[in-house]
Order: sequence, then structure tokens, then C-alpha cells
Amino acid sequence: MTAADTAEYRIAHLRDRLASEDIAELGVRIEQRGTGVALYGTVSSSACREEIMRLAEEELGGLPLHADLVVVRSDAPEHPEELT
Repeated sequence: MTAADTAEYRIAHLRDRLASEDIAELGVRIEQRGTGVALYGTVSSSACREEIMRLAEEELGGLPLHADLVVVRSDAPEHPEELT
């Protein structure tokens, strides 16, 4: 059995880990695309993104992985917004 043969099971396990471990990240979508897996969504910090990627590589090792995880900036703006 190859990594691609067990992809659905491994994706489900990654979803469970993202929801239940300390990271508790529910805003990340995980989809099988062909023989690979895509992760996308918005995360709260770069540390959170790194942890998600670590878990994904741990669970999905051997599958092509594409990540489009955007870090939301929660700090105050440095200058006022100019409206025209």
C-alpha cells in the first residue's frame, strides 16, 4: 500500500489532531488533490503556521504537500488609513 492509498485516512487523522491538540486550529481546510494534499486557510500566527506544517509533514509524509496558510495580523496599524 502506498502513501496515496491511505491519504483519506491520514487527512482525517490530521484534521483530528488540528482540532484536539494544543493548537486547536479549526480554520484550516485540508483537501486531497490528485496524489497530493492542499492546506489552506487563515491562522493566528507564524508559530501556529509552523506547527500546522510540522503536524502535516508528520501525518502526510510521502505525499506532495501544498500549503497556502495566511497569517492574520492582529497588531495595530502603524499609520492612519487615508480615505479619498
